[in-house]
Amino acid sequence: MAGQKKGVRGLLAGLAIAVLSGCVSVPDAIKGTSPTPQDDLVRVMSAPSLYVGQEARFGGKVVDIQNQQGKTRLEIAAVPLDSGARPVLGEPSVGRIFADVNGFLDPVDFRNQLVTVVGPITGTADGKIGNAPYKFMVMQANGYKRWRLTQQVMLPPQPIDPWYWGPGPHPRAWHGGYGGWGWFPPEPARVETVVTE
Repeated sequence: MAGQKKGVRGLLAGLAIAVLSGCVSVPDAIKGTSPTPQDDLVRVMSAPSLYVGQEARFGGKVVDIQNQQGKTRLEIAAVPLDSGARPVLGEPSVGRIFADVNGFLDPVDFRNQLVTVVGPITGTADGKIGNAPYKFMVMQANGYKRWRLTQQVMLPPQPIDPWYWGPGPHPRAWHGGYGGWGWFPPEPARVETVVTE
């Protein structure tokens, strides 16, 4: 009976973790004021004048930073964002933007870092990427969030046998189980890099 309770508690704990990890919210600093800020840079750049004044939320890697009088301009290689407005790792850039932040941001703290910015689109600006001319979308970043990269150990799914509640290792974990029930040998844990606050 004690083994049965322990098994049920472990199963419930696993389900609770799965449910909680699915609930991702956008941090307050980059929520903005619109329920659905523009986030499709390709669409915005196809007709930028139509989007001037609309709130947008973009994120990606800061590739350059320019301190100007009273503001800091971040050049961001934008990538898609996840449901928590975090840049999605491994995705190719969808374009470059300039995000103007009021005040001074130290280049040491932002260059090559992942950020998400939110605020109104103000237009476009001509610039260059290397020697190639490029048209940047420009926005006023009323809110921004700098993200950290961290490594997380991802445990593989464990086999669950509804007929086995005893202590110790599962006697059939290395076998085929009850044909078709899908028992499998334990996999090694893997380490993934994730974006976090």
